[in-house]
Amino acid sequence: MDDLLEELRAGLPADALITDPDVTATYAHDMASFCDAGAPAVVVLPRTVEEVQHVMRTATALRVPVVPQGARTGLSGAANASDGCIVLSLVKMDRILEISPVDRIAVVEPGVINAVLSRAVNEHGLYYPPDPSSWEMCTIGGNIGTASGGLCCVKYGVTAEYVLGLEVVLADGRLLNTGRRTAKGVAGYDLTRLFVGSEGSLGIVVKAVLALRPKPPQQLVLAAEFPSAAAACDAVCRIMERGHTPSLLELMDRTTVRAVNAMASMGLPESTEALLLCAFDTPDPAADLTAVGELCTAAGATGVVPADDAAESELLLHARRLSLPAMETIKSATMIDDVCVPRSRLGAMIEGTAAIAGKFGLTIGVVAHAGDGNTHPVVCFDHTDADESRRARESFDEIMALGLELGGTITGEHGVGVLKKEWLARELGEVGVELQRGIKAAFDPLGLLNPGKLF
Repeated sequence: MDDLLEELRAGLPADALITDPDVTATYAHDMASFCDAGAPAVVVLPRTVEEVQHVMRTATALRVPVVPQGARTGLSGAANASDGCIVLSLVKMDRILEISPVDRIAVVEPGVINAVLSRAVNEHGLYYPPDPSSWEMCTIGGNIGTASGGLCCVKYGVTAEYVLGLEVVLADGRLLNTGRRTAKGVAGYDLTRLFVGSEGSLGIVVKAVLALRPKPPQQLVLAAEFPSAAAACDAVCRIMERGHTPSLLELMDRTTVRAVNAMASMGLPESTEALLLCAFDTPDPAADLTAVGELCTAAGATGVVPADDAAESELLLHARRLSLPAMETIKSATMIDDVCVPRSRLGAMIEGTAAIAGKFGLTIGVVAHAGDGNTHPVVCFDHTDADESRRARESFDEIMALGLELGGTITGEHGVGVLKKEWLARELGEVGVELQRGIKAAFDPLGLLNPGKLF
């Protein structure tokens, strides 16, 4: 420990190091349940690329593991510390280095908050689409690490589609540049995409070149009530089959709607079994909402209410963003699953989750990015009750198994981390895991970067 601190201090300012165990303990884990976390030896908060390089050179020389972190809003334990590690928190590297309206790119450091970037590019008439529910807190570096999605994925895609290039500090301290600033390019293997979603296991992202889009018109939202989740999912299939391209297509089940009302008095219809929110940011969103409203009615909607203006639309979106915080008020702990299935199997996924909730006697609410089949079943339980905690974990596993049975994946946007290591192996298979471990070894032969995550 003394050697480690001495070497780190040789290349870092004093305020970049935290050694107080009471403080370092607060950096030990992200927001996931059922994920082990160790005690870090030290927390480092660098401000420059050179400081990150110094940390990695020191770690390599002394064979000390390094756990990179953003805002720790993750839900899979990917940012959890291991015993004796260096926690490398990148939140102080928070500069927007460039915004180019001509090239439609932004160049940012990893600690930039998603919402801060979004507002900054909006001032230039531009738009950065990826918008996780935690966008007011989560960092771009964390979004890249877990390949985050968000509410607008159905039209605009996920983080991976907006990362053009990266500057990465490798495990031994070398600096790697990947990708490009140009609109297209195919020079060599796509190492940029390899880092997106790698959860800090291959290198430390210290700079990112992000693609931007022109700022779209203000979107309008429609809310549709359904007597069952199956009917709501039927409406989703009809909307997509007819070729509509909503900017948002979200589903909240009855449990979620009631939780949001209880927490924030939003006035959502509690009699509904499923509430579907659909938005368009087209030149004539009202016409698009009318067409979608007719499809919802044909699918069995008992009520279809289009928003009259942007303010009403924003109120509905705010209710959706409150879904996960509201579910957290039901019990002392939650496990938030992240299973993505083909859109055509969304109804089966939600109905199957309800059956799992009944089997284990638990409250499980479902909120979903319905337009891309990404469900977030939220398992609520009392963490002080051993039996209820066991049932929560078993229900979580059954939900993931259901997702795979339906042709889906165990994670659409939250990542694997510690929570889903066993399930990643099941999804990829023996050959897939072997190849992924080989890639890890090529970038990090000593296994120092975020050890114990993914596989």
